[in-house]
Amino acid sequence: MVRIGAVGAGVATGAAAFALSETLPDANVTVLEASASVGGRAATERRGDVVYDYGANYLTSDDPRIEDLVTATLETDGLVDVTDPVWTFDAEGTVSEGRDADDHKWTFRGGLDRLASRLFTRTDAEMYPETRVETIVRNDRQDTWTLEDADGDRWGPFDAVLVSPPAPETASLLESADWDDRVRDHLVEAVTDVPFRTIWTGVFHYPFELERPYYALVNTDKNHEIGWIAREACKPGHVPAGESVLVVQANHEWSVERADDSPDDCLDELTALTADLLEDDRLGNPDWTDHHVWHHAIPEAGVATGPIETAADAGLHCLGDWVAGEGRLHAALRSGLEAGERIALG
Repeated sequence: MVRIGAVGAGVATGAAAFALSETLPDANVTVLEASASVGGRAATERRGDVVYDYGANYLTSDDPRIEDLVTATLETDGLVDVTDPVWTFDAEGTVSEGRDADDHKWTFRGGLDRLASRLFTRTDAEMYPETRVETIVRNDRQDTWTLEDADGDRWGPFDAVLVSPPAPETASLLESADWDDRVRDHLVEAVTDVPFRTIWTGVFHYPFELERPYYALVNTDKNHEIGWIAREACKPGHVPAGESVLVVQANHEWSVERADDSPDDCLDELTALTADLLEDDRLGNPDWTDHHVWHHAIPEAGVATGPIETAADAGLHCLGDWVAGEGRLHAALRSGLEAGERIALG
């Protein structure tokens, strides 16, 4: 039996566990997740009858394998496709019809975090939430790995480990690893070089419907304080009739400058910016709000493949959108599938 330890329970790990269950059924997978839930950046919150995706907004892909996975292999109950288009705006706030490049914008009536849940449901992976891994230990003599959590407990031994946190968190974990090998040094250097974007996200609820000809707006020149606005009411099952929810993501510079500021002040500024951009003064006064700061939200570039491949040969597999080189949910899925298949092939 092959023993696999996994750090993080995002969709990449879910995809890897799924691939292992399909190709190596006797694999034993242990998943340690720092938070209380699965999904990673495919994050969903629920408030009364309202559902909103406050990290990744939807799943799209032109990869037939991922399309088949989502629409045919996994449970499709509640799977929905957002049909309203994505428009654009510039630094001056000028909105244009733009071009919606995504053929599909999938989520679930219950939220995008259902994707990771459905992947793990198809496996026998043992899940341990609220378990933060702090140290990776390599035992060269036995050719195995162990994971040590924040309470000092050790997990393993494992024949291979999957590491899926964002690159900056993975780099910190590798720097502290008990693994005296040049492979680790080269891997740390490569992972540290991956730039990540910080995103301050505000969620605004209104007791009225907001009619617009688009699902979302994206700032194409990246010179506006807001980078993205999405209307959750365009997702079937997310927002009751007569209400509106906007998910507003600030740009990187704005987010970094205000990462430690008062959330109330940031929310006030974001609502004012939103009202100005959408030319609707009512949007400056939501009846409730939520927020989240994604310090490591989206990779701006991929990682050098050489050190990743060499580490995988030693049994340490990095996975996620930053490994795939594209900050999209489908890229994380693809990375996870490839990592699981590589382990299965030996």
